Amino acid sequence: MTLRDLAFAGRTLRKSPIFALTAALTIALGIGASTAIFSVTNAVLLRPLPYKDSGRLVIAASDMRNRNVRDFPLSNESFIDLRDGTKDAFQDLAGVFTFRNVLPKEDGTPEQVRSAVVTTNFFSLVGAKIALGRDFSEADGMPQPAPPPPGAPPGTAAPQLPTMAILSYEYFQRRYGLNPAILGHVMFANGQFSQQVVGVLAPRFQLYFPSAANVEPTPEVWIANRLGYDNANRNGVSIHAVGRLKDGVSLERAQAAADNVAAEARKNFLIERTAGYAIRVEPMRQHLVSEVRPAILALMGAVIFLLLIACANVANLLLVRASLRERELAVRAAIGASWWHLARQMLAEAFLLAALGALGGLALAWLGIHELLVIAPANLPRLDTIRIDSVVLAFTTLAGLLAAAIFGMASAWRASRPDVMNVLRGTSRSEGLASGGLLRKLVVVTEVALSFVLLVGSGLMFRSFLDLQRIDPGFDPRGLLTFQVLGNRGGKTPEERTAFMHQIQDHLRAITGVQSVAASFPFPLAGGFSPIRWGTEEALSDPGKFQAVDFQIVLPGYFESMRTPLIAGRTFTDADNVPGRNLVVIDQQLADKAFPHQSAVGKRILIRLRTPEAEWVEVIGVIAHQREESLAERGREQVYFADAFVGSGAARQWAIRAAGDPAKYGTDIRAAIKAVDAHLLVTEMLPMETLLERAQASTRFSLLLIGVFALIAAVLASVGLYGVLATVVRQRTAEIGVRMTLGAGPGQIFQLIVGQGLRLTAVGVAAGLIAAFALTRGMTTMLIGVKATDPTTFVTMAVIFFFIAAMASWLPAWRAASLDPTAALREQ
Repeated sequence: MTLRDLAFAGRTLRKSPIFALTAALTIALGIGASTAIFSVTNAVLLRPLPYKDSGRLVIAASDMRNRNVRDFPLSNESFIDLRDGTKDAFQDLAGVFTFRNVLPKEDGTPEQVRSAVVTTNFFSLVGAKIALGRDFSEADGMPQPAPPPPGAPPGTAAPQLPTMAILSYEYFQRRYGLNPAILGHVMFANGQFSQQVVGVLAPRFQLYFPSAANVEPTPEVWIANRLGYDNANRNGVSIHAVGRLKDGVSLERAQAAADNVAAEARKNFLIERTAGYAIRVEPMRQHLVSEVRPAILALMGAVIFLLLIACANVANLLLVRASLRERELAVRAAIGASWWHLARQMLAEAFLLAALGALGGLALAWLGIHELLVIAPANLPRLDTIRIDSVVLAFTTLAGLLAAAIFGMASAWRASRPDVMNVLRGTSRSEGLASGGLLRKLVVVTEVALSFVLLVGSGLMFRSFLDLQRIDPGFDPRGLLTFQVLGNRGGKTPEERTAFMHQIQDHLRAITGVQSVAASFPFPLAGGFSPIRWGTEEALSDPGKFQAVDFQIVLPGYFESMRTPLIAGRTFTDADNVPGRNLVVIDQQLADKAFPHQSAVGKRILIRLRTPEAEWVEVIGVIAHQREESLAERGREQVYFADAFVGSGAARQWAIRAAGDPAKYGTDIRAAIKAVDAHLLVTEMLPMETLLERAQASTRFSLLLIGVFALIAAVLASVGLYGVLATVVRQRTAEIGVRMTLGAGPGQIFQLIVGQGLRLTAVGVAAGLIAAFALTRGMTTMLIGVKATDPTTFVTMAVIFFFIAAMASWLPAWRAASLDPTAALREQ
């Protein structure tokens, strides 16, 4: 293809501006949608993590296979065992966990700070750069001196080592104005421990973990972990382990080393043995995207289908155009033009149309990316890196070239083989339309099949979204406003802390319009849930009978404020919220499992929460199951403790139920909390209905995009079907005239054309059914309450598509039925 070919193609297309604009816009839709989704795919699935040699980074997570628990953090002791036992496989192993606390500013006002505790080798392992000061040294992670034995005289304990801290660059800039004098400065957290600043990280450093891990992505203060080893604390888990494979070490070899460590732990420790303790090693990037990969791949498949449909549509346009130009091409062939020269001309037109479509597609993709960032769910990692970069531009270029090849080859093949003698001998204006009809019909059948697959996918997502909307979360979200209260927990003794919590409750209840007050930790749909052990009496003789249960610490009145139905027994009262009362409320799911076919009220279960070994607690009530981590999944069984069970003050996530719009109470709530203690901080204030919407965001995101793609595909397919039938009417004008002369009525002619359209649709839908049956299985993890092969959805989408096809067939059929037979015969 030469510049001369392109110039001639440009002049030819200028003579048909409507055709050129229609074809370019069609391709722009396909390329724009695919480029926008590929930018997400590139950022989330393909682009390496911004760490040093990130392809060798892995996550080592523990699983409790006998209790169906995955991605469990490690204790200090388990981490050290893993680090020491895998030195042949890992170049290094580091650990991290994050939390939020309150630090006082220089003027004494409280400030919430996102903090991370890391092993001293963490930054060197991931390749983070220090902008000011120094990195942690090995000495910064030396364990604190052991406490003196019981009965030792006062003053015999060794002094505590200082805690070393590194600041994020953003926090250093915001809090300290980039003042280098911060090095060596000591910060105090609640007056309980000091943090000495030794360095500042380079800008924009982030942690990348799945949202389910509850790891803060942008900690502001990084604290050196002084790792101690004490088997008595082996059940205190918090650490997420990140390892770097040695050169030449495979993932399988690292997994084998981790398996040996886990086997040793199962051999030496009862809990690990009975829980089915295992350590799973997987690439860090794979671990990060495990939650979202199916949805992104499904969306990428959808836009590829949409691009193919757009190509098929343009191919049909070009085939009709080539048919109409058959006489011109035959003349050029008769005077010596080779088949390759004719094919080159059609390919040049296709290339120009694809180039215009690619440019328009880039503009649409730029707009689409901005909209995607607005509606993207919170669990989509690396949102801030989604952009049109060189890789995305290369994809757009490749998509344009492939599009040109797909829709250009068909027309080029058709144009390069004109039947010179028959075309030049023919006199009808529709003579050229008689050729290439089969190819045009095949293209339409392909469009219909691809569009039908997208319609089925959107139908399945729509059914899932409807089911998600109907799910009962186990509480009434209307009128609830949730928030966290961080800071001083009210004193050193349990009595002081209990009184402090009562004081907060009383101040919140005093707000005009507030109907009730609740507090809990964790809070439904706000994250932070972690399983503990539970069992019945048989677990005493067989520890393998222990199972996992999620727990919440609540204040009395929690269930009433949440309007969680009470099924049996009673809920907590103020009399229960005192130390020494081993009472629990459980959900129906746990009651059915622990005490099938009998009342759970008054029964005892074993629970391990505040002691190294499980202890007996009495069930006083059974409530309906709450959806805690996700609306889409029921989740584990649940057990609830009164706040005082763990010493009071743990229930830091609050909620008020109020009349009218709960968001309007924000100012009053902050004033009430400040009246209790000016150093308390109110954060993350959100209506409960917002949390519910966030829990639906992933399904809504997929539904919206697949639905839009399916709608565009259906429109393109109907336009393609219309184009073929309109061509058929023009091609068969004489035949229709003869039929009408011989007595065929307008209704029969109408049925003839509509019938042809519906037959093409039937073939396409049949092919689409087969493809959809195979391909929608990849959507299984995205679906809620509906199977990927749901017959209702398939039948409904088939009916809808036949209706669309009938509408697309109506206008050409009406035109055919309205023909004047005399005029039709005269035209031929």
